[in-house]
Amino acid sequence: MSIRNNLYVSIGLAVALGLVSSAGVLASAEKETSPTAEMLQSWGAAEVVANEPADAMFKHQTHVVDLEFDCDSCHPDTFQKKRGAAEANGDYTMAALEEGQYCGICHDGDTAFGVKEPDTCVTCHGSDMTPPKTIVFTEPLKAVIFDHELHTEDMGLECSSCHSALFKMKMGHAEEKPEEFTMEALYAGKYCGACHNGDDAFASNTKCTTCHIGVKGFERLFGKAKSEAGAHH
Repeated sequence: MSIRNNLYVSIGLAVALGLVSSAGVLASAEKETSPTAEMLQSWGAAEVVANEPADAMFKHQTHVVDLEFDCDSCHPDTFQKKRGAAEANGDYTMAALEEGQYCGICHDGDTAFGVKEPDTCVTCHGSDMTPPKTIVFTEPLKAVIFDHELHTEDMGLECSSCHSALFKMKMGHAEEKPEEFTMEALYAGKYCGACHNGDDAFASNTKCTTCHIGVKGFERLFGKAKSEAGAHH
């Protein structure tokens, strides 16, 4: 009888230890797949800053801590859980967001503020997002002007009409590749040539002095000393 009792006790202990061990494995697996308060708090301090195509900021604090979103609200269907993956796709643009991709899935004007609302640009982009009224290109030649006010306020074009498919939203970006930013490129429908094709707007090979103000025009805008120094904006 004593041997049998000892056997029962041993079996009972083994089962109990097995249950405890199983519970530990399940708890460990759950911890790996489900975000805990500590994990969310840790991610809450992280801000995602994208240098391309524009300097934009995403705050985990707002989304996972304040709004209590789970990680799978955005990952991996909307964003891969890897820094820089969206930029590497090549379609991470304002136009894509306006079509309901990436941040635009929620920021549609109903679920959350829309990506086209001018009053909220500063929320993500971190500045007043006021474009310069006039941009003066000096490369690959001096000097060519672009009037922001004419195109956006007078003609009513959206920022996404040009950014970032035609021009990156970064001052001087096109000029960094003067071998590509050429009249031949415009004639092929790139850069300004996407609209200045003779149908949507006057063709790139007409009305040359509308945009090309030359060295003398640059000097009238900025002074001869600055012209000789090579400043371009």
